Amino acid sequence: MAQAAGGVPVLILKEGTNRSTGKEAQRNNITAAKIVAETVRSTLGPRGMDKMLVSTIGDVTITNDGATIMKELDVQHPAAKMLVEVAKTQDNEVGDGTTTAVLLSGELLSESEKLLDQNVHPTVIVDGYKKAAEKAIEILDKISIPIQEKDDETLRQIATTAMYSKGIAAARDLFADIAVKAVRQVAEKGESGLKADIDLIKVLKKNGKSLSETELVRGIVVDKEFAHAQMPKRVENAKIALVNAKLEIEKTEFDAKININNPDQMHLFLEEEEKMLKEMVEDVAKTGATVLFSEKGIDDLALHYLAKRGIAAVKNVSSGDIEKLSKATGGKVVASVKDLSTESLGAAKIVEEAKIGDDKLVYVRDAKNPKAVTIVIRGGTEHVVDEAERSLHDALSVVRNAMEDGKIVAGGGAPEAEVAKRLREYAVKVGGREQLAIEGFANALEAVPTTLAENAGLDPIDVLVELRSKHEQSGTNPWWGIDVYSGKVKDMRKLNVIEPLRVKQQVIKSASEAAGMILRIDDVIAAKGMDKGGMGGGKGGMPPGMGGMGGGDEEF
Repeated sequence: MAQAAGGVPVLILKEGTNRSTGKEAQRNNITAAKIVAETVRSTLGPRGMDKMLVSTIGDVTITNDGATIMKELDVQHPAAKMLVEVAKTQDNEVGDGTTTAVLLSGELLSESEKLLDQNVHPTVIVDGYKKAAEKAIEILDKISIPIQEKDDETLRQIATTAMYSKGIAAARDLFADIAVKAVRQVAEKGESGLKADIDLIKVLKKNGKSLSETELVRGIVVDKEFAHAQMPKRVENAKIALVNAKLEIEKTEFDAKININNPDQMHLFLEEEEKMLKEMVEDVAKTGATVLFSEKGIDDLALHYLAKRGIAAVKNVSSGDIEKLSKATGGKVVASVKDLSTESLGAAKIVEEAKIGDDKLVYVRDAKNPKAVTIVIRGGTEHVVDEAERSLHDALSVVRNAMEDGKIVAGGGAPEAEVAKRLREYAVKVGGREQLAIEGFANALEAVPTTLAENAGLDPIDVLVELRSKHEQSGTNPWWGIDVYSGKVKDMRKLNVIEPLRVKQQVIKSASEAAGMILRIDDVIAAKGMDKGGMGGGKGGMPPGMGGMGGGDEEF
């Protein structure tokens, strides 16, 4: 609403529209984002706590994975949603460091709040943060340690570090070993170096037994069973046919009428159908195939003939599994059984049906040089298996990152402390008001080691003072970080706490961009119907900016 010259109000926005401007809008946005960051703060590090998230329909998720927590929270406030996007981006790009990215975004906004109180303009803060982020990425690149492509021991340590904070401590070493072997198996050399597509690693979850029974299958496990009781349950030195076609009599696509005047004609009609199905089976058999995977259906009669020929068949296999089977066995997917040839067949040492709990699975084991593999995760309960899958995703991602980039840094808050120290030196050279923003960025980075200390029950101030002192004195060694188990500041490189460079760089990119976007907003106009709780008031007794999960009123 605006006031006209004659004192008559002029309506510009629809009635009922919420609007907050200037410092009020900035404060609301910063507060909402800080609250989201506080939600995940306590999960950071090996001594971090877990969150139990209960949805409106009663589904329970127990995790300390930042990306999962952010995804499960039904956040109402628009600025807080940006932090959810930060976690999503971090997870999609590098697969780890989601909690750190959200925490750093919140800390950058917290530091900017102090600068806004000193009347530093938001644009100046954003420019300062941008310069600091660029410098920080450059510093990380300079201090990073190169690793050899074949250095499996270091890759295992990277995977172990990624899983330290997860709830699968008992089987950490086994999972690290499996992650390295799986990524190594699917990695391929290209023009731009080594590339590993972790989507080619199928992860199958099955309750029962324990985490230590988790296995890596050099091939694909299909969550189906052989389609006929008379088919062999185990085929050795299998020749595998992959078809994307029905082994059924196709129905006509237009209305057709067949006149049958006597029983003989009916008999001939059925015989012809049977003959066509028999021919299809013959087309498969003459290639020498002993196992058939079809993306579509297979007629019962065709299954009977396949079983008679000793060919094991699996029908209605998902397109993703067919693609992975092709990568794993070296077989070509054909669009019709007539196109099958000996050259299009894949190979594997063993194809067998196995029973796990109440389910039957088909294992395609020991393919020649599989470029797609399967990890079958076992665990006592559904929640354990789910958390194991999240941990394994992080491990696979960090191994892939380190293998592709060939650069690592230490963990335990060491790179953040070193970058913060060097940013303060850089800030003095920049000068002006931007210097304050760069120093604020350095302070925000130090929130990572202080949070690690807090979550381990240590005094964050004592730890930070000792950490700064070590980084000032050491000069050439930037790897002093917090050993959360002993409570001392130690050389993280010697403790084998290491992470890929890409994770740390992406944290800084994501967090600085999100903070910059939120700081530039000075006017929030919310259309009528927007939940007022989402714009600043609480919901169900929760802090501003946080809804329940799926609209519920859960407490944390």
